[in-house]
Amino acid sequence: MTKMSSLATAVAVASLLLMGAATAQTTAPAKTDATKAETKAPAEKKAEKPRTAASLECSKEADAKGLHGKERRKFRSECKRAAAGKAK
Repeated sequence: MTKMSSLATAVAVASLLLMGAATAQTTAPAKTDATKAETKAPAEKKAEKPRTAASLECSKEADAKGLHGKERRKFRSECKRAAAGKAK
């Protein structure tokens, strides 16, 4: 009986050691040829556009008024439309 329990213990220890080694081995991630522009988030793609003088001025006015969120977007949209109307 003791021989059987020691054999079972040896098998359990060996299987735990082998299982740890098997799970530690992972494959390397596949390399892709994607360019930096393809991997950028949509917000970063928008940030690459040069901002117009009207856009910057409208942002400064929105900052001065302390606008945030929807109110800021609405104000900047109207401000840029008005600036485009004046430019024509």
